[in-house]
Amino acid sequence: MRNNEKKTQMQIVSINKICGVFRMKYEVSCGAVVFTQQDGETKYVIIKSTESYYGFPKGHIESGESEEETALREIREETGLNVNITSGFRIVEEHPLPNKPNVMKRVIYFLAEFNNQIIKYQKEELLGAYLMSYNEAMNTFQFDSSKRILEKADIFIKHLIM
Repeated sequence: MRNNEKKTQMQIVSINKICGVFRMKYEVSCGAVVFTQQDGETKYVIIKSTESYYGFPKGHIESGESEEETALREIREETGLNVNITSGFRIVEEHPLPNKPNVMKRVIYFLAEFNNQIIKYQKEELLGAYLMSYNEAMNTFQFDSSKRILEKADIFIKHLIM
């Protein structure tokens, strides 16, 4: 072997050792952008967490559940709504967890619709759940990722309605 080939092999081995030490773990949650049509306008269910962050209903996958089953269960638990998942919409959002080194949070969002139901939020886990217009929700969110997800959902819904 030539010196350049040996050097390249040693670099690859070094990179593999480094990567092996910092292997990421994932916490996975599923939820949905939940919406309804009210007087010709799309309204979205926006939850307020106990940390006062606004977002979408979601939660951890339980053993044996599919992603969609988790989303349906979490929406029902957090908002009291029985929804129907709209096919063709699925977004994955990832971010590091600040208090857990080497752990990434992966959230899978679907789109879900409900009709003629009243939101009854889970007081033990949420500070509130609200029905908002697109603009109200966009002005309420603290995180750009929530805004991006809502924007994509809103575009998807407009194509469904046309």
